[in-house]
Amino acid sequence: MLDTKRPFTRSDAVAAGISPRRLGGSRFRRIFRGVYISSAVRPAHRERVTGALLLFPEGAWASHMSAAYWCGVVVPQTSLVHVSVRRIEDRRWQPGLKPHLAPSHTRVRRHDGILVSDPVRMYIELASVLDLVDLVVAGDFLIRVFKMKSEEPVAALDQTRDYWSPAARHAARFVRDGVDWPMETRLRMVLVRAGLPEPEVNFTLRDVDGHILARFDLSYPRLRIIVEYDGHQHLGIIENWENDPDRREFLDNEEWRVLRVTSRGIYAEPGRTIERVWRLLRKRGLILPLPVDDWRPRFPGRKPAA
Repeated sequence: MLDTKRPFTRSDAVAAGISPRRLGGSRFRRIFRGVYISSAVRPAHRERVTGALLLFPEGAWASHMSAAYWCGVVVPQTSLVHVSVRRIEDRRWQPGLKPHLAPSHTRVRRHDGILVSDPVRMYIELASVLDLVDLVVAGDFLIRVFKMKSEEPVAALDQTRDYWSPAARHAARFVRDGVDWPMETRLRMVLVRAGLPEPEVNFTLRDVDGHILARFDLSYPRLRIIVEYDGHQHLGIIENWENDPDRREFLDNEEWRVLRVTSRGIYAEPGRTIERVWRLLRKRGLILPLPVDDWRPRFPGRKPAA
């Protein structure tokens, strides 16, 4: 029996006794030309991925941003579905569909029911469609999803000479273990591209007895500076310090300084964020040159997302 709550082809419908007239009615929604789903199913990118694969010969796989999205790697939203094949004659063209001819040596794996690009190959593919900051964001979550250490993709990328591998290698050197939120990466990259010292990711603060007091997104532990993205709550400042007088007192007594940054400080006023951190680092005794302008092309300053 045909499960119409999953993508199916026109030929599947005819074989199940669904007439072309019924298929074109309100009970079904067309995903691609020749691919349908029940109109009761809410539109989602995952159904577009599985629907697209039905148009290709066996062995085709989700690649690029579609593979990343499917696996839970953080990438910008797109309506395009990327599918890769090894033979040129296996490509299929339709609006909303982006077919790719992959090198014969491309490795794939099965993830959550479909074939997707191998993580390292996926990162090379992403390098062809993302800028540096989005690529580092994706890398931070790619190693998290696939349970890798940050040095693993770097080592693997050093062994490949695929066309986009230089861009992927460059971005992979900014990828860090233990990142919890995309905005942490963006904040870190604002500072790094300005030439400031790179803050430590998820530093764990302990008391004199070794008990864990809090974990901070970004910090300079030696200078006792915490740079906190103020847009969520987890094991950090808001949850652990402001609601606990003893812990807050410990923070004050140890002379930790908290500098909070909102989305505006990344998207609309990155220059001000850089200056705030630079001044605090200098105040804590770090000798620094003036920030450089490498951040400007990546963070031109714009209104924060609604």
